[in-house]
Amino acid sequence: MNEKLIDQFMSKEGVRDVIRIFTEENIEICFVGGCIRDVLAGIQSHDIDFAINCVPEETIRVLSNNNIKFDDYGKKYGSILAIINNNKFEITSLREDVNQKGRDTDVKFTNDWHKDALRRDFTMNAMYLFPSGALHDYFDGQSDVANQQIRFIGDIEQRIQEDYLRILRFYRFLGCFKDRKILDNYERILCRNIPNIDNHISNEVMRSEILKMLKNIYAINSLSDFHDPTLKNDLIKRINDWWIRDDYHLGIQKCMNEVDKYFSD
Repeated sequence: MNEKLIDQFMSKEGVRDVIRIFTEENIEICFVGGCIRDVLAGIQSHDIDFAINCVPEETIRVLSNNNIKFDDYGKKYGSILAIINNNKFEITSLREDVNQKGRDTDVKFTNDWHKDALRRDFTMNAMYLFPSGALHDYFDGQSDVANQQIRFIGDIEQRIQEDYLRILRFYRFLGCFKDRKILDNYERILCRNIPNIDNHISNEVMRSEILKMLKNIYAINSLSDFHDPTLKNDLIKRINDWWIRDDYHLGIQKCMNEVDKYFSD
């Protein structure tokens, strides 16, 4: 099965080149995160991301030596964007996130794959597939995808309070599943922390996340109440209220109007 996943990723132009140039330098590189999650969930994956066992300066050196264009906008966080014939690949160095405060964090680079996995939000986003076919799945993300559920890595409340964007991401990824399942106590903890989003996440970022929800194959599962799919969930209702308060027309007119279509008679 892993070989089929690799073949699917390799069919995208530029992927073989990225793997080759780093492998020739004896630098470990692998597929990570969303591309693996999407394929396991039966969803077409558009973006392919890599995790790499070197510091970002090394990533830049190898790309430069091979005349591959790149953008180092995310260098502070270890992320370098490789660009091959308009195909973009995010290549991120293994790291630990320390002293995390909301959306901000200090970064410590590491060569430990497990430590890199620990910083990630959900089990299904912490899977690493190597070109050899080896799959590192430290938290059994495969089972969670198969069970159509999203599970935080570590204590859910602590992980949410490290970065409140994770609440929005949780709801967004529910739209990947036809029959979403919510783990015990998750609803209570999520709803308790939703009000804090208002003080930590900008309206623009909220809007971006909702637009991504609307693109999901099962968008209704990102937008609807956990118990009554004919009603909007607490997250959507609160964001709508905040946008009305802030007179945020772009969100109301270009985003919530699209959400409303899922709940019209």
